[in-house]
Amino acid sequence: MADGRLAGRVAIVTGASRGLGRAMAERFAAEGAAVVVAARSEAVWDERLPGTIHEVAETIRAQGGQALAVRCDVGRDEDLVRLAAEAEAAFGVVDLLVNNAALTVPGGPGWVSSSSRPAGRPADGEAARRADTRLAGVPGILEMSLAGYQRHFQVGLFAAYRLMQLVLPGMIEKGRGAILNISSDASRRPAEGPYAKDTPSFIAYGGNKAALEHLTRGVAAQVARYGVTVNSLSPSRAIDTPGQPAEEFAEAAVRLALEAPAERTGWNAYTQEVLRPQLGRTGFIYD
Repeated sequence: MADGRLAGRVAIVTGASRGLGRAMAERFAAEGAAVVVAARSEAVWDERLPGTIHEVAETIRAQGGQALAVRCDVGRDEDLVRLAAEAEAAFGVVDLLVNNAALTVPGGPGWVSSSSRPAGRPADGEAARRADTRLAGVPGILEMSLAGYQRHFQVGLFAAYRLMQLVLPGMIEKGRGAILNISSDASRRPAEGPYAKDTPSFIAYGGNKAALEHLTRGVAAQVARYGVTVNSLSPSRAIDTPGQPAEEFAEAAVRLALEAPAERTGWNAYTQEVLRPQLGRTGFIYD
């Protein structure tokens, strides 16, 4: 691994106990990076969501790589500060950050069935009792509480912002670094209307991903002159959690980590656009 493409790099990967996060952590380590495996999962509490940070770190070490497991709830600022500090104490300046942690909060009672209806709205109105904004089981604005909506942004956007603040000074001083924010095609859905009856609308998950992509471009413009790239990466095809095979996604992440600011930064890319640039801008692939 000493001659791997990421040899000498120190990486933090959030949401790394399973799925895409695990795939990237293991690939980075195989390419020579020292990897900090960060997530809340220290034990399997639901068999549908296998994998823990300790299991991932042990797998990396068993294959000859360097890894440190750090429990981190990215919704807590003290955990983010501790994560950055423990990473640097263990391996040195962090020069590769992957903001992968995300969540989907299930819907709950909205104003239709709560006591917090807008003033003047009838409690027993027929429209109020029948309203249902869910599509394909995804909670809509009437089913998802404001707290649930905010939680998506806390985990998927604000944590990424804070971690960038924590690691960028070291990258700037080092004159090298790469930040990769994991996004989704949900950031572009729905497109402009009019809409069919069952148009998917991921208002919370997709909304925070859209904001994350804007943050990616904005920060990239600010730090390019210091040798730091900031890009986002979305799967070209749907990948379920705990995940279909994610090797191609992990390879695309490695390639973006190796880009120079003069060549590629501020890019919101799909997997296939990174792996097969000759195809041009492919977007999401449905077939």
